[in-house]
Amino acid sequence: MSSCATRRNATNILQQKWAPQQLQAEVTLLEKILEANHPSLYLFTPKDSMDHLFRDLKTGITDSLTLAQYRNRLAAVISAIKCGHTAIRFPEKYTDASLRQRHSPRFPLSIKTWDDSLVVMQNLIRKDSTIKRGTIITSINGFSPRQIIDSLSRFIGSDGYAYNFKSQLISFNFGAHYQNAFGTDSSYLVGYIDDNGVQRSTLLPNFILKPDSPRTIRPIVPQQPPLTRREIRKAALAGKRSIYTDTALNTAFMRVATFSSGQLRRFFRQSFKQLAKDSIGNLVIDLRENGGGNIGVSNRFIRYLTDHPFKVADSVFAQSRSLKYGRYIHPKWVYWLTMQLTSHKRKDGNYHFGFYERHTFQPGRRHHFNGQVYVLHGGFTFSAAAMVVSHLKGQQNVITTGEETGGGSFGNNSVHLPMIQLPYTGMQIVLPLYRVVLNSAAYEKGEGIRPDLPIPPSSAAIREGIDIKIETIKTLIRTNPHPIRQIPPRNQL
Repeated sequence: MSSCATRRNATNILQQKWAPQQLQAEVTLLEKILEANHPSLYLFTPKDSMDHLFRDLKTGITDSLTLAQYRNRLAAVISAIKCGHTAIRFPEKYTDASLRQRHSPRFPLSIKTWDDSLVVMQNLIRKDSTIKRGTIITSINGFSPRQIIDSLSRFIGSDGYAYNFKSQLISFNFGAHYQNAFGTDSSYLVGYIDDNGVQRSTLLPNFILKPDSPRTIRPIVPQQPPLTRREIRKAALAGKRSIYTDTALNTAFMRVATFSSGQLRRFFRQSFKQLAKDSIGNLVIDLRENGGGNIGVSNRFIRYLTDHPFKVADSVFAQSRSLKYGRYIHPKWVYWLTMQLTSHKRKDGNYHFGFYERHTFQPGRRHHFNGQVYVLHGGFTFSAAAMVVSHLKGQQNVITTGEETGGGSFGNNSVHLPMIQLPYTGMQIVLPLYRVVLNSAAYEKGEGIRPDLPIPPSSAAIREGIDIKIETIKTLIRTNPHPIRQIPPRNQL
């Protein structure tokens, strides 16, 4: 009975509708909050265009909407700001209810997207042998890959025109993004290219995860001893950072998936100490999964690698340190007090975070790595991780490789990221308070950071289960095993 009640409540939350007057009032409030505190609201989209979008959003709400319908309309407007940090999230109760709908129909294919490409990662319909891992998709229900990607992308914000970030997010859960944009059908007509290079099509049904039946006979699985707390903690840390050495290549492969947690300062100190002890000549730094985090931690990381003093950014500023609509911004007092203490008004009328603009960080003296560095990045390389790439790119012993970063080459909107909570629906929107300018000249293009050595995705590599980027770097090291001439850190000159 309890289980039935939980499912019923979940369904009620997902299907609940909100009156148009409430939704219109929330849109008006959101626009006022963004105008008061967002540091880059009109940076890429002019004010008259943003005003028009908000006005159309309000006038277009003429009937009650579910949270999913409302979220899509909000997201289409918010994405026009072109700020990857200004993200929209469902209320926690709605998210929990969605996760409990495990047995609802799902789009049957897991797909990776890039540029105009759709390539299958997994076919959830096990009985279907026509579409396998690595298969190139040419259409879904008559829509081309370009049409599909554009339709899904319009609900996702990005830093300027760094659209590789959108591709990576879509690839992370293509089915959910597809159903959000196109709805759920009973079946899907999928065009694809077969093993002989011939274009074909097939009809795939929805994938439905069947609930466990009490009559199901389960195979006997040998009992495994439960993991200890230490083993669980160790596995969690390994998911956030790891390092291993290939002695044959005289190369270490360091994966850093975040700058937020994972005892990173200790990890960096021990890792670079060991690299110095073992006289490792090459270091591959994998930042493909790193969405950013603590700027102080990322600065510490840079100091082990940079050959010159550096600052966080050219400028870091907020347009106001007053949170006029603070009752809807959480946690208000923490951010308000911090801004009063750390930012000061300048002649340009903005409030500058002086420490990040003035303080010069020196290259580390202990265990500094002076060998050849390969920085591997992609669409998920965002925020503080993209700032790491920006600071190291162009250094003599550093080669950036992979794909364009999700974080903008010009900078981002971050530092403080409180949450706006709208009063009726509880919908949440991340509100960045500072603009971080790494390179003001790069605003014109508005792109991510492009690699020195591009290594694009490959359907053949997906089909064969090969990490083409790591393998390409290994080949490069084999053909050029000796690190290039090093320039010692400037504080040692």
